[in-house]
Amino acid sequence: MRLHRIVASRVLLLGVACGALLAFCACAKKSAAQAATADLQADVKAPFRFVAYGDARFHDPKDTGAANPAVRVALVKAVAEVNPAFICFTGDLVYNGGDANDWKVWDSETSIWRDKKIPVYPTLGNHELYGDQKRALGNYFQRFPELKNSRYYSVRAANTLLLVLDSSQEEASGTQGQWLARKLDQVPSDVDFVFVMEHHPPYTSSSSAHLFSSGHSARSQEKALAKMLEERQAHIRYRIVVFSGHVHNYERHEHGGVTYFVTGGAGAHAYPIERAPDDLFKSKEVNYHYLLVEVDHQQLSVTMNRLDLSSGKPVWTQPDSVKLSVPAAEQSVGR
Repeated sequence: MRLHRIVASRVLLLGVACGALLAFCACAKKSAAQAATADLQADVKAPFRFVAYGDARFHDPKDTGAANPAVRVALVKAVAEVNPAFICFTGDLVYNGGDANDWKVWDSETSIWRDKKIPVYPTLGNHELYGDQKRALGNYFQRFPELKNSRYYSVRAANTLLLVLDSSQEEASGTQGQWLARKLDQVPSDVDFVFVMEHHPPYTSSSSAHLFSSGHSARSQEKALAKMLEERQAHIRYRIVVFSGHVHNYERHEHGGVTYFVTGGAGAHAYPIERAPDDLFKSKEVNYHYLLVEVDHQQLSVTMNRLDLSSGKPVWTQPDSVKLSVPAAEQSVGR
């Protein structure tokens, strides 16, 4: 009998310990999930405007192999003069994320943005993860402490919601995919536009299929993201707009009611691309540029501002512009 009581008590203690361990693990898992994302608030009211662009590769300006320093500086200055509410940077801020000196160049060349108190909402590009990844991420989050080490996060800005993704992870599945689906399921009723921002593009005219090509084909994980977004767009009242970079040029695509912009012209050496049939921009040139996004109630406009420095002096043109409305507004106009 005594042996039975001892065994029973030990079983009970083991059960309590296991239960406590499971509870601790569940709590830790929940805390980790909560800590993995940040939800930011931009202090703006509609109408407002912001800038989207990427692929600058801030780096030693004496080394012109990584980027075009003169273009990079001219674009930073032009963006500052626009006085946007904020800047969406689609990745590859620096050439080597693990190099502290590259980040010092970022600090120096973008100081005008901080002087003017223009917030920057970045997405992780492949170059941010170069070198020792722990050190690289440390450099990145040191510049953006408001992200609280979140590799993907959201920003509410007036009648818009910005969902910033980390394309080094699966976007439409896994933990990030679950977070994205939850955010899209819970979009507030007063949001007209949801902007999805990531580094790698779901659609591109660029291709890595050719030998010695400097291009980048769309990857399967971004194609899966596009499929998910387009399926949702058919049944929602707000409009989804996607900004990406990685390809050093400008592109505009539209599929399933979702508009996709490739904006990788911030200073990394731009290259010409053979335009795909679905690319709504047909230029055969290199296109250093930034996008000016002007948001109003139920509508917005996106204008590509192209920089040409080939003559030694900046020449600005606006070769592409498009106006977008929420689906409900489009249906109302069509009646």
